[in-house]
Amino acid sequence: MEKLEKKAQELRRMIIESLAAAGSGHPGGSLSAIDILTTLYYQEMTINTQNYEQRDRDHFILSKGHGAPALYAILADKGFFPKSDLMTLRKFGSHLQGHPDKNKTYGVDASSGSLGQGLSIANGLALAKRSNDSDCFTFVLLGDGELQEGQVWEAAMSAAHYHLNRLIVLIDHNGLQIDGTNEAIMGVGDIGAKFASFNWHVQQVNGHTISAIAQAIQMAKKETEAPSVIVCETIKGKGISFMENQVGWHGKAPSHEEAALALAELMGAE
Repeated sequence: MEKLEKKAQELRRMIIESLAAAGSGHPGGSLSAIDILTTLYYQEMTINTQNYEQRDRDHFILSKGHGAPALYAILADKGFFPKSDLMTLRKFGSHLQGHPDKNKTYGVDASSGSLGQGLSIANGLALAKRSNDSDCFTFVLLGDGELQEGQVWEAAMSAAHYHLNRLIVLIDHNGLQIDGTNEAIMGVGDIGAKFASFNWHVQQVNGHTISAIAQAIQMAKKETEAPSVIVCETIKGKGISFMENQVGWHGKAPSHEEAALALAELMGAE
């Protein structure tokens, strides 16, 4: 777990560096989700450069596509493309778009960005795995503001109906979205209770405690009847004091001066 925590801090630095180079992008939700993604990619999922072309492996859908800087940092770190490519984020001609594009970026399992669609895609993958007698899992990361999309709940109803027990959803519940707090824009209420009412297996964890996230995923993998959701309580901009819980950092890249402050803080926290 200590190695994974250090890895998450390293990835936070990569996120900040790429966003500063781009001059645009989404730091807040990338930083809030990175501990979740670190747990998935370095501990719990069977996705790597050796098996990526194979059908029978775990799949991951980043439904909150604006968190792409976090996913790109991990894919680069795991060798899907050179780390130097991160400095081309959002640049004209770069394969690293502002939101993940499966047709451009090696390692991305589904294009995303239009919020609310990822769970539907994941349902299709989970059904395909079942028809192929695969014992692999489908994972999807949703944002909490994304739960305001009706398609999410249609997909939730469908997943429960088909007993997609090898579908695991993680929710980045940081309480903020682009225009303000979730509750001010459109309250999402008790997320766990909502999914439970759709007959999902529900857990709630601290989304910045990697050991707790890993334990919850292991519990979800043991579920035999229902799809699973893990509500991860997170902090927008986690790890950088002047970004934490600040809605203004949802979609604003740090200047080079702000990036230097952020990187110094991250280095000091190790």
